[in-house]
Amino acid sequence: MAMDLEVRHLRVLCAIADTGSLHKAARELGMAQPSLSTQLRRIEHSLGGELFARERTGCRPTPLGRAVLSRARPLIAELSALVQEARTTAARAAGGPHLRIGATASRAIPGWLRRLRACPPRPEPTLQMDVSANALLRMVAAGQLDVAFVHEVEGSPLRIPPGLCLRTLVEREPQFVTIAADHPSVARQVVPLSDLASERWMVDSTVDGEWDALCRVFRTAGLDPCMLHGDYLTAYSLVATGEVVTISQPTSRPRPDLVIRPLQGDPIGVRLLLAARTEAEADAVYPELEEAYWEVAWEAPAYREWLRRSPAGTVGAGLPALRDDDVRLLNAEVTNS
Repeated sequence: MAMDLEVRHLRVLCAIADTGSLHKAARELGMAQPSLSTQLRRIEHSLGGELFARERTGCRPTPLGRAVLSRARPLIAELSALVQEARTTAARAAGGPHLRIGATASRAIPGWLRRLRACPPRPEPTLQMDVSANALLRMVAAGQLDVAFVHEVEGSPLRIPPGLCLRTLVEREPQFVTIAADHPSVARQVVPLSDLASERWMVDSTVDGEWDALCRVFRTAGLDPCMLHGDYLTAYSLVATGEVVTISQPTSRPRPDLVIRPLQGDPIGVRLLLAARTEAEADAVYPELEEAYWEVAWEAPAYREWLRRSPAGTVGAGLPALRDDDVRLLNAEVTNS
């Protein structure tokens, strides 16, 4: 009898794809490798085919595996969002003060929340994610959120409701490109846009300004690549197989099957903003956000190298949130390299 496919099985498949190894996936999931191998065989038997090719260098998704993963990742993301929303609703129903935070996608968010929770008697933070920065700003203005951490795509100004207090975290964060680990441009530390002119680009058009910005960049460069609509979880799965390339935040975490590189000339940039109704509300959470952002910035190899290659004056002007300690560290690394 075929087994019923459950969310935990989808998480198993994603972990194997992300790590490229049964051993690493088992360790990440807290399982013994034989148990994981047995579970994978049962899943494959249920679906009627191999999902991963077992090679000496690790596991690589088969065509069937890529198809399953492309559907599994959005489902897991939706379930995570549902659980978070349910917990937030339950917390509000239980009473007590809460710090209502809204945000577009950023790797800084977990560290931000962790820092806020480590400073009692501050209200417990709750989180609402949205791909639309404009929607989050409207919620802050309407009193549905206390603060929102959003990004403004260069060339596509956000519609700022009257009366909001804005704090700039980064004036211009460069956007990088994500390509497959075996892509020819991996050999370059900085990738010219022209190298990717014949590629299919997948972009999430629901993100405010992102599609238009990329179109403008291509027009300026005299390029006309194929552009596809898609969410970024699906895009990363397709990038890993060489089907598409996609833009990514420089703080993105590297994966064995993906490589993140800066684009030559940094043609795409975003401004990172914290919005609140008052200066006091912004002041209450901004230092923790700044710390969390630079923590993940320095952990990201491609972004760290970009910062190191940039002259200190340029970094200071382009990234005004860089603290004195970070500038000294940057200058020391550049001097010693």
